[in-house]
Amino acid sequence: MINTINGILEAAKGGKTGVIAVAAAHDQPVIEAVVEARKEGIATPILVGHVDEIRTMLSGLGENPDEYQIIAGDSDTDCAAKAVALCADGKANFLMKGILGTADLMRAVFNKECGLRTSHLTTHCMFYEIPAYGKMVILTDGGVNTFPDLDKKAEILENAAMVLQALGYETINAACICGAEVVNPKIQSTVDADALAHMTERWSKYNMNVCGPVALDLAVSKEACHHKHYTAPGAGDADILLVPNYEVGNGIGKAASLFGHAKNAGIILGAKVPIVLVSRSDSAESKLASIAAGSVLAQRMNLN
Repeated sequence: MINTINGILEAAKGGKTGVIAVAAAHDQPVIEAVVEARKEGIATPILVGHVDEIRTMLSGLGENPDEYQIIAGDSDTDCAAKAVALCADGKANFLMKGILGTADLMRAVFNKECGLRTSHLTTHCMFYEIPAYGKMVILTDGGVNTFPDLDKKAEILENAAMVLQALGYETINAACICGAEVVNPKIQSTVDADALAHMTERWSKYNMNVCGPVALDLAVSKEACHHKHYTAPGAGDADILLVPNYEVGNGIGKAASLFGHAKNAGIILGAKVPIVLVSRSDSAESKLASIAAGSVLAQRMNLN
């Protein structure tokens, strides 16, 4: 079972090297990340973008540009289309966003004729390894689905379960985060959480316990569960934190990184290949871990 960020990195290094298509790769932090991934044996990059700029950046890092596959791409739309085509044609098995708008990349991903669309909902999973918690947890969805309804929340949760199953988890504990553990008909998130917790047949194939509604303390603290006399399978030991909306997810994630000193990695699921989106503010370690997660999941998940 892979249950740490370091475990994800080691699995990527120890398995078949993934091939990553980078859309609009002419960006210094992105080039630095993929160069490191190549050196570590995590991924082999195909760089799509402004050829001269990419070659200059590679040379500046002491790399020989001739050792890299570089494909010319002009506009953001052109770069996105060519990178997606590499994945659709089987020449790359996961995708990375470079210096272009997320909307431009996702339009190419969702292109009905030559994109990477599947029947699954596109969702964002962030892995956080928080020292104070003592384990890795998936936070979802803090980036793609802003205010999901019940049906979308179920799909978001299922995508996260498939990730952990691919990483070797035999039992999964998920918590539906709300402001409190009481179902209040006036607060839709609590109603949805209660409904999700009762979808036991849907979660049985993942051997997943789903509790909710719960506040964050009941999701991750057995001591809090004891003090509040809260009992539910998996309570206080969550592997997945399902948030009611992206604002809650963004807040918990930023707090985990800034205040909790968490190691992290992020991935977008729901397309035919994993999609890596890194931020300029992400640490070098986080960027590398995100690429590693894409490489590992591309090998282990059936995403069609």
